Amino acid sequence: MDASGSQQLFDDWDDISDSEFLNIPSEQQSIEPHLNSESAVKHSVTFESPCASTSSVHNRTAEALGKETVNTENVRGLKRKSLHENSCSPMQRFFKRHLNVTLLCDQSWCEMKTVYGLLKPFVKRKEMQRAEVQIGKEIHLSREREIQDVVRVNICTREDAEAIKLLKMLHMTPLLEAGERVREFPVFGVLEGVYVMGVIDELVYNQKGELVLNELKTRKQNSLPSSAQDKVNCFQVGLYKLLFDGLVRGEVKKDHVLNHLKLRSGQVLGAGVQAHAKSIGVQVTTFEELVDALLITVSCSDLPCIDLLQIEYYHQGSSGTIGTRVAPFDEAQLRAELQSHLAYWRGRREPKGVDIEEAWKCKSCLYEQTCNWTKNRLQVSDQQADHASS
Repeated sequence: MDASGSQQLFDDWDDISDSEFLNIPSEQQSIEPHLNSESAVKHSVTFESPCASTSSVHNRTAEALGKETVNTENVRGLKRKSLHENSCSPMQRFFKRHLNVTLLCDQSWCEMKTVYGLLKPFVKRKEMQRAEVQIGKEIHLSREREIQDVVRVNICTREDAEAIKLLKMLHMTPLLEAGERVREFPVFGVLEGVYVMGVIDELVYNQKGELVLNELKTRKQNSLPSSAQDKVNCFQVGLYKLLFDGLVRGEVKKDHVLNHLKLRSGQVLGAGVQAHAKSIGVQVTTFEELVDALLITVSCSDLPCIDLLQIEYYHQGSSGTIGTRVAPFDEAQLRAELQSHLAYWRGRREPKGVDIEEAWKCKSCLYEQTCNWTKNRLQVSDQQADHASS
């Protein structure tokens, strides 16, 4: 899951995604850490044991791009302004070395909302301060701390920050092999040529011996979500399965981690990170050694691929379960949807808003008044009405 006690440290991997109570899956702007190797400022970070998440330094913003406008397909000759007036792909424009699962889920709900969220991060931050979102974070934090303690680890470099996540996985893997429940399990890998990161809420074996992925979604309303929201949630857990299964099958390679995230293989890990590694029985000195240890441990473990995907809907007010949905998994369909999303990030097409049948989504969107997709749709409707009346 994306919201946890270490939420602020996991921004590079995932973000809160249980915002059905807002009628939209929300996500904060995700911009890579930009620490300067040895000269980076030391950070003292609180992590959840078995290990921890990382520090994310938001030192870049897309606000400077705010003057750009949207360029989607012409509708009945209506010329639209462009958000893509330069030759850079969105991956380049938004400084992304990778994508995270909840950003893709946000895109699945409404692509224009995703773009505006990156162009106007100050609006996104305001949204994430809403009481419903904060309550959702607290619920996830309390669940995580039911089985995990808090430790502090000092990090100095980006490699240190990534190392903390890998150490968390190294610690959790034997626990899961032994049949224990684990929460906030990081996953990553290359999907359709793009490096994707995520955090699984919970992994546990059921009475049949199946490995089950449980995704917790907290809601303000004491009711199950709409089919549109449920579809996004099923897409999310499907991506988690692809990433986890790829790790246990040995499909993730060291070069994927180093090259996609632009990390230094020979970077010596900080003293705090090495001490934390020793405390969980891991002897490593460099980041490359840690990556090797993790990939070998996970791929050579007895962990199976995920058998069952479940989504638990939890009511914030009564602190009770609303219902649990078993999510279907159709890999071909999932990859087709993912490929469609990635076409935008690669700069192969313009961003799209919702279809007219789902225009109801716009009513709860913070960008409704400024969204060019909405404005153009209304103009087309007016033109059609004028044409009909004449």
